Amino acid sequence: MTVAQTYTVLGMACGHCETFVAEELRQLDGVESVSVDVDGDSVTVISRHSLESDRVADAVSRAGYELIVTDQ
Repeated sequence: MTVAQTYTVLGMACGHCETFVAEELRQLDGVESVSVDVDGDSVTVISRHSLESDRVADAVSRAGYELIVTDQ
C-alpha cells in the first residue's frame, strides 16, 4: 500500500528549487517518488507509509525552504 501526501512549501522559485527539495525528500525512509509543483508551492510525496510532518519539514528545511504544516 502506498500513501500520497501533499504539502505546501514556501520559497521555491525555479527548477533548482524543485531539485533541491526533491533530493532531500527522496532520502526519507519509505519515499518512493516526489513531485514538485514550483508554481503551485506544493510537493506531493508517494511513500510506503505515512510520513511524520516534522521529518518532512526537516528535509524541506535542509533544502532551504519552509514547509507549511496543516492538519491533513
